[in-house]
Amino acid sequence: MQKMKNLASLFVIILVLTSCGEYQKVLNRGTTEDQYKMAVKMYEANKYSKALRLFEKITPSYRGKPQMERIQYMVANSNFNEKNYSLAGYYFDRFSQNYPKSSKKEEADFLSALSYYKASPRFSLDPTDTDKALNSFQTFIDAYPNSTRMDEANKYYKELRYKLEKKSFEIAKTYYHTADYDSRNYRAAIVAFDNLLEDYLGTSFKEEALYYRLKAAHDYVLKSTKRRKEQRIKDAIKAYEKLKRNFPKSKFMEDSDKMLATLQKEEEQLQLVKS
Repeated sequence: MQKMKNLASLFVIILVLTSCGEYQKVLNRGTTEDQYKMAVKMYEANKYSKALRLFEKITPSYRGKPQMERIQYMVANSNFNEKNYSLAGYYFDRFSQNYPKSSKKEEADFLSALSYYKASPRFSLDPTDTDKALNSFQTFIDAYPNSTRMDEANKYYKELRYKLEKKSFEIAKTYYHTADYDSRNYRAAIVAFDNLLEDYLGTSFKEEALYYRLKAAHDYVLKSTKRRKEQRIKDAIKAYEKLKRNFPKSKFMEDSDKMLATLQKEEEQLQLVKS
């Protein structure tokens, strides 16, 4: 029995070595046709890295030929399986543009969006791939309303949108929390919270964003000179009213009521000075 196992292992080793030798021979000295056949063989065996090396060599020779449609798709899918997601998204995009009548166009469009989704970093980092993924999924949803992948596409779209909302929210909060060191950041926070609420209607961060928007406006008043207070008080009171109108039972209402009282007192003092 042990002898049989040893023979089997030896056979596998010989097969692998032979296969590797054949691959290297075709890669280095094979004809374009041999390299194409070997690339397809490697692709179908899920050896995507080896397939890509061959596809890179033969692509110039197959431009404009019928095989190019298949090659472009396999290049995109090989990059996807090798987790080169940004590249995969790019190549799936190119495939869809070059072959708009292909039976694989819908799949390529979905995989393009999925590639950018997988390349998308955590919310605090560069959102370039996140933006590409969001736009690609929106395009897919619009183009293929009856697709069997619609539920999946919507799920990914919501995840990506949430990621961008969170990034926008955290940036605005950072402005607010650093305003003690630079009072100009109160104004930056107010603008950032306004942009979040305008860009992402119905955001899950709406209640908290309105509260922090009020806090920024309230604190800005307290840091302002008398000359600038009047308009800023009005702005802060409007922020309070908007929070109360949208979330009358907000968990932030008690603190917000205290801020309103402070603002009203500041307003009264200004009127006394004027009179």
